[in-house]
Amino acid sequence: MTLRQKVGGWRRVVAITFLAILAAVTLSWTVQWLRGEPEIALIRGEPWEDMRQRSSAKISPAISGHYWFHMPKSDARLRFIDPQYGFVTPLARFFTISFDNERVASIRMSPQIEPLLLDDALIIVLDLQEQWRRGGWVPSNPRSNPPIADTPEWRARLRDVNKGGRTFWQAGDKHQAMLILHRFKDNKRPTEERYMITLALANPWIPRDAE
Repeated sequence: MTLRQKVGGWRRVVAITFLAILAAVTLSWTVQWLRGEPEIALIRGEPWEDMRQRSSAKISPAISGHYWFHMPKSDARLRFIDPQYGFVTPLARFFTISFDNERVASIRMSPQIEPLLLDDALIIVLDLQEQWRRGGWVPSNPRSNPPIADTPEWRARLRDVNKGGRTFWQAGDKHQAMLILHRFKDNKRPTEERYMITLALANPWIPRDAE
């Protein structure tokens, strides 16, 4: 076998190997795209089993006759499918859903998978508030707990470990959401300012500001 033939054979092997790797990566991406991100798709008050069957993230069955909660078995986003007031969150690692006698009752979650830098946390918070505005939600307490904004004043408040930000939003007389953004001590990144978001969703429980 000549040197030219050996080089040609080696190139064919490299080309075939590259194409095989490319095909495997493409297949993996395609499968992920078809499956989408794991999600819990729900509407408050519906039967727990309806939520389980609809959602792509796995979660345990409810316990008959009890008020308790479960967490999805993987990171998952919330798709709140109320026909008027629906919205979607990013993937969450902390995500609890309570049930009352086998019906979805309330949600408490942190719509992120790790503590975030302030810029990244604000992107999530502002997107949620914008989804609510578009869907007809209104701030419950605009004077005492106004919507969070990306302003120098808000950034200074959020950086203060003793303050942080909290706002309430309401969807008619059906749902109320509490959104909190605060500094968080991240032991993995002790020199960085990191932030956590808390989202709670339930029946309205905080009285609205008087007109």
